[in-house]
Parts: sequence; structure tokens; C-alpha cells
Amino acid sequence: QVQLVESGGGLVQPGGSLKLSCAAPGSIFRIYTMGWYRQAPGEQRELVGAITSGGRPYYEDSVKGRFTVARDNAKNTVFLEMNSLKPEDTAVYYCNAAKGVTAYWGQGTQVTVSS
Repeated sequence: QVQLVESGGGLVQPGGSLKLSCAAPGSIFRIYTMGWYRQAPGEQRELVGAITSGGRPYYEDSVKGRFTVARDNAKNTVFLEMNSLKPEDTAVYYCNAAKGVTAYWGQGTQVTVSS
């Protein structure tokens, strides 16, 4: 069973920053696109951003310029750096590894943006 292990969620004030991490098995990390999704209460899960195995990132429009997805190939870890956080960014954030029709998910980590 493939395990994606997330860390770094928490409570932050509006305008603050958080950095999420997700570690994956090397056999997956090297060839899969690694991404981050989020799901707010009562909402569907949505893509936040992802980075291909070749290192090309892409983002959902509402987070462009505020969030950065990066991967450390030596540590088999993908990061989501979130700046200028807004209350509407509050959600459970999930790490995802995807290749073709195959996808794996992390357990999710809560991010709450509130004063």
C-alpha cells in the first residue's frame, strides 16, 4: 500500500503563511505528478497546485502568486508553501500522486485561516 505522509497544517491568521510537506515512496515520487488538493466543508475537493515529475508547476487561479508547489527529489518530498492566506483558504489539504489513471492520496491535514 502506498503511503503519502503529510505534515504542516494548523491555525494561522489572515495574511500569514504555512508550509505543508508530503513524503512519498521513491518509486512513486520519481515518476508521478505530485499535487495538492483541498476540500472545504460542504464543497468538492479541488486541485490547488501540482508539479510534474519534470518539475513543471501549475496552479488553480485563486492561489496563483500566493502558493508555491516545489519538490525535493533527494528527499522524495513535495511542498506547498502558502503565503497571504485568506479565510477562504480554510480546508483540509490532501497530498496526491497521480500518473495516468492511478492516483494515491494522503490522509489530509487541516489548514484553518482565522483571526
